[in-house]
Amino acid sequence: MRPAAAALLCSAALLVGCATAQRPDPLEPMNRKVFAFNEAVDAAVLKPAAQVYQTVLPTPVQLMVSNFFGNVKDAWSAVNLFLQGRFADGFSDVMRFGTNTVFGFAGVMDIATELGFERHGEDFGQTLGRWGVPNGAYIVWPILGPSTVRDSIGLPVDMKATPEALVSVSLTRNTMTGIRLVSTRAGLLSATSLIDDIALDKYAFVRNAYLQRRRSLVYDGNPPDEEETDEMSAPAAPAAAASKAR
Repeated sequence: MRPAAAALLCSAALLVGCATAQRPDPLEPMNRKVFAFNEAVDAAVLKPAAQVYQTVLPTPVQLMVSNFFGNVKDAWSAVNLFLQGRFADGFSDVMRFGTNTVFGFAGVMDIATELGFERHGEDFGQTLGRWGVPNGAYIVWPILGPSTVRDSIGLPVDMKATPEALVSVSLTRNTMTGIRLVSTRAGLLSATSLIDDIALDKYAFVRNAYLQRRRSLVYDGNPPDEEETDEMSAPAAPAAAASKAR
């Protein structure tokens, strides 16, 4: 194993071990700095671009763009559902992807929803959660935003399943990435405006909302008690205590 990869795995293991349900954010001082940087980038670049995008493009065109990127996510969602052993839901997402690709003109039209095929939206971070990998510490990445150790491990895999990852021409790939980011940000304009109005501590609000939402998604809206989750990930604690006692 390469030294850099080994160091990364060791760091991830340490971050998993030092985070608990009561203390999910041991990296808070660093995270707040990255969060402030992201807020500055958003205010200077992403939010203005999203506002122009929302103003200039007609709503049907915005919906077509969102549908196109969502259609590729449906295919990746199907893969994750199969990995989780949820075969019925996996086949449902396969049908979503096939229906919208063929009859929805490469996914720009969402025919599948009208036919009753539910969108599940699974990613590899959720799959790792279903496999029993604990959340680990909360992390805020530059530009990418909120995550956890577990979701960060899944993120490179998820990025390989985006439409732009299938394009070899750099200009086209970068353009598609920019459109996807702006389209996503445009869809969040009203939500972020509401957060700005009601949150006394925006960082804490976003962190808590992210962790609660991801927990709910991993367990399909029916998460176990946090105490049970801590007990499942507790075996490493006695070993650590024993090593200190030597």
